[in-house]
Amino acid sequence: MSQLVCSNCKAVYQAEGERCPRCNAQGDQVYSYGRSDEYLQQESERIVRQRKETGLEGLVGDLAAVTINVEPERLRPAVQELLATTGLRHGQGYETNSGALHALEAPDGADFLVRSRTDDNPFRQYNLHPKSEHLPNTRLETFIFETKNLQRYHDIQQQRGVTFLSDTPQETDAYRYIQTPPSKYTGNALGFIEWKHGQRDFTPADGEPIEWQPGKPDSSYLDNIGRLDHTATRVTAGQRDQAILEFLELTNYHFDFAIYVKQFNSITNVARLSSDAFAMVFTSGIAPYKDDETSGPTERFIHNYGRRVHHMAFHTENIQDTFAALKEDGMEYLIELVGSPDEGLRQTFTTPSEHTLLVNEYIHRYGDFDGFFTRSNVTRLTEATTKQ
Repeated sequence: MSQLVCSNCKAVYQAEGERCPRCNAQGDQVYSYGRSDEYLQQESERIVRQRKETGLEGLVGDLAAVTINVEPERLRPAVQELLATTGLRHGQGYETNSGALHALEAPDGADFLVRSRTDDNPFRQYNLHPKSEHLPNTRLETFIFETKNLQRYHDIQQQRGVTFLSDTPQETDAYRYIQTPPSKYTGNALGFIEWKHGQRDFTPADGEPIEWQPGKPDSSYLDNIGRLDHTATRVTAGQRDQAILEFLELTNYHFDFAIYVKQFNSITNVARLSSDAFAMVFTSGIAPYKDDETSGPTERFIHNYGRRVHHMAFHTENIQDTFAALKEDGMEYLIELVGSPDEGLRQTFTTPSEHTLLVNEYIHRYGDFDGFFTRSNVTRLTEATTKQ
């Protein structure tokens, strides 16, 4: 029996008749839950209107940073790995009351905060799955977005019933910051940061610089690897809509489009702020997990690793040469480069990192290609994840 959602009263219910049991709506006001782009587009438009009415529209900007937490013994290897496989450069490392943190700076786009905590971990419950429980504290945890007025954002969202990890924004000499708890739909948290002096500075309030300063490998091809283009979070088929709509309500993003890959029971959904900003991708099954043999790679990944970020995609120039150079230096891939200049883009997936569990994607869009993905590339990349 399928689930339906009523666009009139938002009730979700098992399909037994043509009318909503709560408000009696029928016909085009009732949608198949989790399988209707029409419903997501409609709700996206409603959320944008609501953001304008409440004063939220325009308050949240592009991605400033992501936070990756790893096990203490894997912190240094994880930092070194990111320096050796991306364009990131080491900024500063800190010891804090809650563990160690290294800020990796991007030449353009979001920075990376790689940490290992010693305090209680609110994300731990999302990590305890068959293929991830050996690293119970490891995941990409938080997406940090810039805001022009953090206090105003906090007050409006609090009035709407949104909860944060702290009652009031945290404050340092450089920034004001607030963060949500992990989402029950994605396991991700969202952070919001306001710069006091207009410059990025992630120095923790209780941070003391540490001596270890890892070097950047002297590999010229790393200069080809640029900003974080997008990440893809795996969410369950039954929670696809909630995950996307929750994200839209907390940011200024909008639902853009979805690509269905029926042969692998997968939907790739894209939320965007603008054409040149970081994009948030959500991938779910079309049908829920049944078993490893029949459910496809997306739902199987969630069963084995939990709801989490699957891969980080980096914009890459000279992608063929960069792909080959990384491979010569030991990088292993789930798939060779897919796509072509005629199709508009090329992409590839690496094997997952043993330190972060994350896959790197390298992506290049050619010339006047105005799309984001192509159906053929999404299909081939989805198939490649069956190897995990």
